[in-house]
Amino acid sequence: MPVRRGASRLVMTVVSVAAGHAREAVVEHQRTDASLDELTLFLARLTGLLLRSSGEGAELIEDSVRSAARSLGGEASLLLVPDAAALTVTAGDGTRTVTVRGFPEVFRLDRVTALKPLLTDVRDGRLGVLEAGRRLTRIENAPAPYPWPLKLLGIVLFSLGFAPLMQPTWYEVASTAVLASIAAVLAIAADRLPRLEKVLPLVVSTVVSVVALEVFAREPSHGGPVLLMLPALFFFVPGDYLSAATAELAAGLITTGAIRLVYAVFLLVQLYLGVMLGVFATGTSTHALWDIAADSDMARWALFLGWIVFTFGTVLAFAIPRRLFWPLLLLVYVTVGVQSLFTKLVGRSAARSSRRRCWPLRPPCWPAPSTARPAWSCCCPASSPSPSAPSACAA
Repeated sequence: MPVRRGASRLVMTVVSVAAGHAREAVVEHQRTDASLDELTLFLARLTGLLLRSSGEGAELIEDSVRSAARSLGGEASLLLVPDAAALTVTAGDGTRTVTVRGFPEVFRLDRVTALKPLLTDVRDGRLGVLEAGRRLTRIENAPAPYPWPLKLLGIVLFSLGFAPLMQPTWYEVASTAVLASIAAVLAIAADRLPRLEKVLPLVVSTVVSVVALEVFAREPSHGGPVLLMLPALFFFVPGDYLSAATAELAAGLITTGAIRLVYAVFLLVQLYLGVMLGVFATGTSTHALWDIAADSDMARWALFLGWIVFTFGTVLAFAIPRRLFWPLLLLVYVTVGVQSLFTKLVGRSAARSSRRRCWPLRPPCWPAPSTARPAWSCCCPASSPSPSAPSACAA
């Protein structure tokens, strides 16, 4: 009897220990599933936010999501197109696959600047999944740094700063102020009307074209109509999509790059069709669209200050934090300086090339004063009048 009792106690102990291990295994499995679900949810939200701000390209999205997954104890893989992603997350013995959608848009850059420190903290191991998810929620729910009237003002200033680059005249600046205000009102309205947002470039370019042709392009001395329209439409040119598409194609992301390129071209086609609709609606000849630029009447100080206006408008229009105004302004002036230097060097090279081409063609005599053609045109008959032409062809 004592032996039987001892054996039964031993069996009960073994059974109890086995049951305890089973319960611990179940609890651990549940914890693993819970942590996998939390990790998948965080990475899916992160992917969606990156897709909506994917002007920088798909390669950045993939690197950011994979790096965050590894830092949080898992692995992630993505199959990307510009507006969607198939996300597969692995942690422990579990795997989850979800589909995420996010349409690329003119994104609030305050969210981008807040997202990068979050990714850095996750990568350095300073945040777990739950805390990272809470910070991501705060980023998603953060209100815009500037109210809509300031965004409207920012779009106008953005265009005004760009206007002297088209024609350095005060008439160009004045006409841009009116046309850009119209474009800005439509852009703000599109934030609240999703259907308008889909065809916003077409609507904006049509309205701007009609107003420019009927009101501002009445005199050829004011420059070509297209030169008057372009500053107001500059905000809607998909330059970031074109840059990202080029980078993706160069990196071998053929599908993503090709789709993004087609979408960028579609936006450009909308702008072109809108301008042409305005031309047909007003009965304007298409030959008048590209008239010569007007003579400059702006001082150099005004051109210099124009880039400050442009930078301030960029900050307001794209919701960039105020603390980044000065670094952005410095970057703008450095870019302008490099571009001006390059243009000057190219101009000198072109002048030397023109001199070499014109030398064998120079006739031995100059035309009489009664001749209508300028004296230098006998040397370079295919050229248009230019103050630099005599020095290029004479000697």
